[in-house]
Amino acid sequence: MKHVDIYTDGACRGNPGKGGWGAILVYEGREKELSGGEPMTTNNRMELSAAIEALSALKEPCEVTLTSDSKYLIDAIEKGWAVSWRAKGWKKADKSPALNPDLWEKLLGLLEIHKVTFIWVKGHVGHPYNERCDKLATTFADSFK
Repeated sequence: MKHVDIYTDGACRGNPGKGGWGAILVYEGREKELSGGEPMTTNNRMELSAAIEALSALKEPCEVTLTSDSKYLIDAIEKGWAVSWRAKGWKKADKSPALNPDLWEKLLGLLEIHKVTFIWVKGHVGHPYNERCDKLATTFADSFK
């Protein structure tokens, strides 16, 4: 199985506001940059979108190390929250609605295809790929007039 390193970040100008996401896929020393966004969204939706779009770009099942500065993304997967929300009809433990069920559903589906290990890094402290993903995300967010 091929191993791919993925780095992701999301950004929002206002929350909600103009949003962007950025991702970098690294395979055998080659890099591919991806970015996108929405004119009215939230930061968490952009964080999830970055991971979804990066994993969706893989053409076959892969072993992936996905690095993100989003505790929302990492904790919801690593601590089993997203799976639990889905099992409870997209309700959290306190019975309130889980946010972004459409994106969580897509991400959980991709995690059934790829073997993904998540790594959290602190944002904006000089991690080269995190900084590049932030630039991709903010540039896309800023492209909305």
